[in-house]
Amino acid sequence: MPELPEVEVTRRGLLPHVVGRRIADVTVRHRGLRWPIDDDLEARLAGRLVQRIERRGKYLLLECVDEAAGDAGWLLVHLGMTGTLRVLPDAPPAGAHDHLDLALDDAGGNRIVLRFRDPRRFGAVLWSPLNEAMLPGHPLLRGLGIEPFDPHFDGGWLHRHTRGRSAAIKTVLLAGNIVVGVGNIYASESLFRAGIRPTTPAGRLSLARCERLALAVRETLAQAIERGGSTLRDFVGSDGASGYFQLDCFVYDRAGEPCRVCGTPVRQIVQGQRSTFYCTHCQH
Repeated sequence: MPELPEVEVTRRGLLPHVVGRRIADVTVRHRGLRWPIDDDLEARLAGRLVQRIERRGKYLLLECVDEAAGDAGWLLVHLGMTGTLRVLPDAPPAGAHDHLDLALDDAGGNRIVLRFRDPRRFGAVLWSPLNEAMLPGHPLLRGLGIEPFDPHFDGGWLHRHTRGRSAAIKTVLLAGNIVVGVGNIYASESLFRAGIRPTTPAGRLSLARCERLALAVRETLAQAIERGGSTLRDFVGSDGASGYFQLDCFVYDRAGEPCRVCGTPVRQIVQGQRSTFYCTHCQH
């Protein structure tokens, strides 16, 4: 499943190709994603200028401006479990899982296609007419926690927001209502770097351990972004390139293999129906 690094890699890849272009045409081939694509999406988007691309958690947010009407709205894109959003200068014929194309023209009339592909159809492409000030109140965004690269996210934040939480710290990280974007791969890796066992009740973490974990979260996600994200199955960036962070993993998907630090075999357990990997010696 694309997590925050993969979504951020996609966003950065789209910026130089998409921002400043006008949506000339919209082709929807299948509306049955996690939430059905609006019947009038084509009419809402056609002619709008893509002014910005932001990210909130795992959502890509494309600000699309209607200059004649003087209003702006947002296209919310979620990659689900198998989604990709690719820039195609010369778009090949669409395949069975290519659900949506945006044809984008620059000022000189040069066209590219932005193609959304999602074999398992757990992704989403939704239009919101909310302005920037109101967008955080969108039903899909308002319950999200702080961004991990926000200056306010630190050990103190994590310590305050985990008091009284008896759930395991990995489960709390995955929930996304304290800090967003720490998906399954990066939760296991961050906890390893911080030396914290994933089954530890969140409310029992000291301030010092929360400080180590907050730093580990930021460092892990930043390294993953630099490596182009993780490609375990389907993920590719906007240019079709795979990510390579999985080659750097200390514990994720390495059950039974020796810990890269101490040599103890990496253990695998299941938490909340998700696989967790950790070292019984390095993590306490």
